[in-house]
Amino acid sequence: MKVGVFDSGAGGRHVADSIKKAMPELEVVYKEDRDHVPYGVRSIEEIHGFVKPIFQEFVGEGCRVVVVACNTVTTNLIQELREEFKVPLVGVEPMIKPAATATKTGVICVCATPRTLQSARYQELKVLYAQGIEVLEPDCGDWALMVETNQVDRNHIKTIIDDACAKGADQIVLGCTHYHWIEEMINQLSAGRAEVIQPEPAVIRQLARVISTL
Repeated sequence: MKVGVFDSGAGGRHVADSIKKAMPELEVVYKEDRDHVPYGVRSIEEIHGFVKPIFQEFVGEGCRVVVVACNTVTTNLIQELREEFKVPLVGVEPMIKPAATATKTGVICVCATPRTLQSARYQELKVLYAQGIEVLEPDCGDWALMVETNQVDRNHIKTIIDDACAKGADQIVLGCTHYHWIEEMINQLSAGRAEVIQPEPAVIRQLARVISTL
């Protein structure tokens, strides 16, 4: 079966690799939009204009499912895209629920793009799952571009992680797939203080459930 995986840039490639490893029987078609990365600082209208023709390509190439490996697109546009394209879409969104469930301090940190943090879906996730939880939302707006250009500033990231941990966060949510490439670094920086959560295992489980219905 052919499955599409989309992201604005290199982040989704990490998700695609994880899917290939977990489900080698699938033919994974990966597409990105590096001409317009990062998406997290762009308008929703711009982003929709960028992704629509790419999703049309997935459908035209026979993809039975498309994984939207971009938190910005998922939290802002997935409902609209589901109405426009009849193939099942598996989204990626910040893992507020597991972080809120796991925290012992009552403080979690969500590292995500500005557009994701401003989305109605993200606000809904907080209302649904983080009642009574303090949610830190540091400015990670430049992280995706650092990863995309391979110019990661460890000290800059350390400052943000140290500040979050100092404020009591014991769960760090990676709310952008670009950040998966620096997950090991973030684990090192937060070691003994916070757990790092990212959605790839959950995405793979959901993809398997969707495929089983086709």
